[in-house]
Amino acid sequence: MADLAFRINPNIILGSYTISRLGAQVHEWGTRYMVIMDPMLNEAQLAGQIMQSLIDRKIESFVFAELAEGPTTQVIGRALGLAKEGHVHGIIAIGGEKAIQVGRAVAAYYNEVHDFYNFVDGALPTSNSLPCICIPTTYRSPFLFTQDIPVVDSRSHQLKFLRVQGGVCKLILMDPNLMLTLTENQKATLSIDLISIAVEAYLSQKANFFSDMFIEKGLEILSYGLDGSPTLDITTPAEVLLAQAGCLISLGAAASSVGVGTLLSLSIYSRYHKSKSLISSILLPFQLEDVAKFKLAKIEKLAHILRACPEESTGEDAAKQFTEYVRQKIAKGGLPTRLKDLNLTVDQLSLPVEDIKAVNLINNLPRSMTTDDLFDFVKLAY
Repeated sequence: MADLAFRINPNIILGSYTISRLGAQVHEWGTRYMVIMDPMLNEAQLAGQIMQSLIDRKIESFVFAELAEGPTTQVIGRALGLAKEGHVHGIIAIGGEKAIQVGRAVAAYYNEVHDFYNFVDGALPTSNSLPCICIPTTYRSPFLFTQDIPVVDSRSHQLKFLRVQGGVCKLILMDPNLMLTLTENQKATLSIDLISIAVEAYLSQKANFFSDMFIEKGLEILSYGLDGSPTLDITTPAEVLLAQAGCLISLGAAASSVGVGTLLSLSIYSRYHKSKSLISSILLPFQLEDVAKFKLAKIEKLAHILRACPEESTGEDAAKQFTEYVRQKIAKGGLPTRLKDLNLTVDQLSLPVEDIKAVNLINNLPRSMTTDDLFDFVKLAY
């Protein structure tokens, strides 16, 4: 088992209506903020409510919502320039992974004097970061508790990981009410993506007793959020359960590592702008079939925790039922089942496979995989 070396940097506040206390919470770090906000919050009429909390506490702020391109280096560069012009005291990032990743990157490099692309190409920041307050509106953020930020290099459309200072994120507010705006389709893909992250972290070579604890409890709560409680003792609303499960599984992934499904989905998104969660949900059944060949006991345990198989099922039966459980969720959500359904060719998919071989996280997979192994896996899911 790998040695445990893990530090939780941000303060975490999870609960309904926590967003209404945003102004009071951020006052500790300053009175002038750049708010990087998912434009979907405007459409859901939540942006005004969020900003009012800042106005009521006399916190100056301006909004950056140009996130249509995703967390690209160009978007980060534009946001970084505006933040410096505004002489802000901190960054507030509200939204899905796009907003969170851009916000953390702006906070990390705000005080740097070197060109931003030096850091995209591998240089490490040397200055102190700005305080960053993260408010996720989805319930999976596998990199939120890490020093890694996945971004899209606008020059090459390749996946890159920025390595930032510890403690960039000072506070994480998780308000389940912000997640009520998700469509049923989004909930389905995010839930399967969350299961994928949990499986990857549980089977990673970096897994340890600490990450296992978070993953096991997170999947137990996730099962209640997805399929209801087996008893009448748990009356917590589903959106709260999903937020709790997402927080725990994200912590578990930070203490361990994500795996091939997450890396491939990020890389394919970077190249072709296809939904990361959708790709991850397509890949998960094939991941389960692959890892069941050499991590059967762990897959069986996860299947029981998630209640994806009957209590009496063991071994290969439990693993097959786990895979079938996921495929039923995919079918129920009306989601695509093959990568070819995303209008991509096999030749196009060879590029993202080559891209992730340069990512250090590839070394944390449950088993060593060459580029040929990765491509064979992709062809299987095609």
